[in-house]
Amino acid sequence: MTGGGSSGGRLAVKVDGVVVPEGEARGLWQRFSAYMEEHRGDLAGFAAQEGFKSAHPRSEGGKAVLVLSRTEPQEAYGKAPPSPPPPRPTQGKTRRSRR
Repeated sequence: MTGGGSSGGRLAVKVDGVVVPEGEARGLWQRFSAYMEEHRGDLAGFAAQEGFKSAHPRSEGGKAVLVLSRTEPQEAYGKAPPSPPPPRPTQGKTRRSRR
């Protein structure tokens, strides 16, 4: 990570991979928290309100990082659904033993 200062804060913001200065990051986190209180789970709405295409809260190295992007699409918030089970082998053909 580049930038971020040496204060060792527990909150950070990245915009398209670039670390935002601490004061600006703190303001974004405050607005993000307030927005989420009123609009639970509406990451896309917060992103749009702030002029971004997507917003993703993440944890990186013990820090809460708000990852914002002007180009990356919004992804679902939370755990991804489980993958479907693998297909079962077809049972139509069986091998017969040789005589």
